[in-house]
Amino acid sequence: MGIRQILRQDENARSTTRAAMKAARRDRGDEQYIHAERGALARTVETIRDIGLDGRLTYSSAAAVAERALRGRGRRRPQVAIRRLVRSHRRGVTVGGFLTGLGGFITLPVLLPTNVLEFYVQATRMVGAIAVVRGYDLDDEEIRTRVLATLVGEDSQDLLKGLGLGPVAGAAARVATQRMQRTPQSDVAAAIASRALSRFGMRSVRLFGKAIPGLGAVIGAFSDRRQLSRILTAALAQFPERS
Repeated sequence: MGIRQILRQDENARSTTRAAMKAARRDRGDEQYIHAERGALARTVETIRDIGLDGRLTYSSAAAVAERALRGRGRRRPQVAIRRLVRSHRRGVTVGGFLTGLGGFITLPVLLPTNVLEFYVQATRMVGAIAVVRGYDLDDEEIRTRVLATLVGEDSQDLLKGLGLGPVAGAAARVATQRMQRTPQSDVAAAIASRALSRFGMRSVRLFGKAIPGLGAVIGAFSDRRQLSRILTAALAQFPERS
């Protein structure tokens, strides 16, 4: 069972994502989210985190796909393993983006929430696997938060600073992590979801392109690949090779 099949069966996840996408439309400067909206944002990113990093049913965890990528030459040359991870997940998001835009405006309202979840689950697993290949522990809550922060692409460093997190290692980071632990995890998740969903799903030009039958499939595939490349750039910077 692939990720799309899992998400098709999870109506609760899809409906929560619809609510989260609605909340993400609000002005970022507007902190007056009602409780349900903030809850939807937090639950959506927590679902993405849990499936992407830990897996579900037959959908492999980040650690499992990292281990497969490290086989053979990948064990001796981590860059080979990373290229394997990027290649496989790029294929996955390309197919998802293509299928979402294939039916145009007729199917887009139904398929878009699943596409958003699928894209971010695959991106989260890719980043988590890269972190494992480079020697980071996915059982560490700080590392899991950093994985999620990469979902906002080039804004990830600014987001982490706002959460009190500096560089990934060192005494300064340990102090910052203690500050972050005093912030409710739901608030951290909501902050990440708000930025990520507004960037991915709410761009009017992108949605207009996806709404054109046929052409929307090509635009969907291209835009999802491009966004994954931004996340990859953030991931490689966020998790440098450990000496």
